Amino acid sequence: MEDLLDKAVHGLMHPESAKEAYQHLLAARLVLPRPVVFIGFAETATALGHSVYNMFADAASYIHTTREQIIDLESIVSFEEEHSHAVDHLCYALNAELLSGTEPIILVDDEITTGNTAINTIRDIQSKFPREEYVVVSILDWRSGNNLLTYSELEQELGIRIKSLCLLQGSIEVKGTPLLNARDDKELLSSSVESGVVTTYVVDGLERLQATSIDSYGETNASPYVKYSGRFGLESLNNDKVDLGVTRIAAQLRELREADSRTLVMGVGEFMYLPMRIAAEMGEGISYQSSTRSPIHPERRPDYGVHSAAAYPSAGDPEVTNFIYNVDPDQYDEIFVLIERDVPHERMKPMLDILKSLALHKVHLIVLTPEGRSGGPQL
Repeated sequence: MEDLLDKAVHGLMHPESAKEAYQHLLAARLVLPRPVVFIGFAETATALGHSVYNMFADAASYIHTTREQIIDLESIVSFEEEHSHAVDHLCYALNAELLSGTEPIILVDDEITTGNTAINTIRDIQSKFPREEYVVVSILDWRSGNNLLTYSELEQELGIRIKSLCLLQGSIEVKGTPLLNARDDKELLSSSVESGVVTTYVVDGLERLQATSIDSYGETNASPYVKYSGRFGLESLNNDKVDLGVTRIAAQLRELREADSRTLVMGVGEFMYLPMRIAAEMGEGISYQSSTRSPIHPERRPDYGVHSAAAYPSAGDPEVTNFIYNVDPDQYDEIFVLIERDVPHERMKPMLDILKSLALHKVHLIVLTPEGRSGGPQL
């Protein structure tokens, strides 16, 4: 374990060694001493939670919360994230036994601010599926003051144990007037050449789940979901199927790439783990990121992390605004955007119009499909 930890820390501190460290960790085929359930939080930590879960070759299961309203399924866990721009979290576990045992639950989030999200989750789980042990895992933990006491207070109240693990712990002091809406830098979306869009239906061989979602306008989408994306739960024994699908998709996308191109692969919303894995197998010169519904104020200065933002209505729910951050015009020769489910083109158009102004040569809209339509029309 000491060697694995050294490799992991080195990969975190030295990006050029990150791939080697990741492969070293995967090759270790870690096996948990007892079953553990991992839960990732929508939407930013869906891929993070899946990645943590994927480090273990056996005795692990995973599900992420979702903000998708699926009318065919019933959520087994529901809670609110009070400070968030989108408060409702749902959890659709196909396996009714997923949370019904006594195994520890590992809650994975990118950032802990007050700890309320974890507390609300634990409360709801404990009321339905009581157990003794929870672990809250995050990259950043900014709890301070009374918020540092809330886990121990909940332990006493519910008779449970809560352990907190993070990579960086600190505190934040906020001054000034908050900007409640992220700025949309449309003036930055000016390219010398507007690229074309090519839609390709990629046969992936992944198992699907037939379920119907409904959006804020009451419109439904009956296109199937990828079953093992994490939204509906999966276990270690399902990982090989996911890996085969990733490799199959990546091989097809490599054939679509221009030679030596600067390429961005993009996931959309909660569908970010599989596109990230696919990007990792598409060759050299690849960058990866996802769109997000998280509103962040952009500012173009050296000491600030978000320098540009482009806003558009989500294809899945036009009532929801999504953002593409930190992509400048002509930064990439081509952009691949991967979507899990087919949606009408008019709903994709706002996002595609932005991507057309960003890519130098071409935008690939990649629609994953279990069978049939390989190839698609030029838009």
